[in-house]
Amino acid sequence: MSDTLAALLKRRKNKSFQDLAKVLTLLERKSGKAADYRVLFEPPRAPSLRIGVTGPPGAGKSTLIAQLVKDLRSQGLTVAVLAVDPSSPFTQGAILGDRIRFSDSFNDPGVFIRSIGSRGSSGGLTAAAYLMLRAFDLWNFDVVLIETVGVGQTELEVMYVADFVIVTLVPESGDAIQAMKAGLLEIADVFVVNKADRPGADAFARELKDSLELGGDAENVKVLLTSATKNDGISALTKLISSEKDKKKFILNRKDKRRLQAEARALLLLNESQKLEKKIQKIRTPKDLASCLK
Repeated sequence: MSDTLAALLKRRKNKSFQDLAKVLTLLERKSGKAADYRVLFEPPRAPSLRIGVTGPPGAGKSTLIAQLVKDLRSQGLTVAVLAVDPSSPFTQGAILGDRIRFSDSFNDPGVFIRSIGSRGSSGGLTAAAYLMLRAFDLWNFDVVLIETVGVGQTELEVMYVADFVIVTLVPESGDAIQAMKAGLLEIADVFVVNKADRPGADAFARELKDSLELGGDAENVKVLLTSATKNDGISALTKLISSEKDKKKFILNRKDKRRLQAEARALLLLNESQKLEKKIQKIRTPKDLASCLK
């Protein structure tokens, strides 16, 4: 059977990771006919719980995810990781570091890991990530961990694709959080103060809790201390994830119109940008350039 998108999706019940890898590649390239994509938008039988992990560079997101994968696997859950790496603004290429960052779990038959480039997306996620996450639902993973490029006032798109958002910070993030506070309070379900063995971790955690109380979110958003390299505090975070999965509330939230509109916006913008890029590549002379104004 040909490895077209339609053919690969028909074979999804086999749960072949090799087929899934090919599907994700085709989705990233946006290959296939429009009809081939329809199965992705059908309600999945058992949707994966999507956990977004975001935070500033150097906060230890990858190490935290690696420990979460091990802890979730110890509970018998199947786990996928979608790691979004920053793309070069010149070549759009990216150093896809999945084999390095998650090497301990790479050969685990219950773990699937995929890195993709951000392709210059200002929201921390590439548009193709929406489609790829729908594919993970079809392969019936229990949990999907999504690592974004970073977080800031323009990088809040993860709130529309994840069911539960972990914002990872370090004790030295005190000044940075002031600039990001409004956005962070909006997207976070739990703050993780990672590298908690460093000086000032407890004080920073208290500062976060005080900020949440002032914003009226103290009951809904938790603050946890972890040291991912030492596997400290990871079990408490895993319990929160398991609790969210058991509630199944996330299945209803997937139908929220804001989420659907955000996905539509990303995909439509991708379509238009591809059309524009084709036109741009045809420009060779000033006359060609002038034709853009028509």
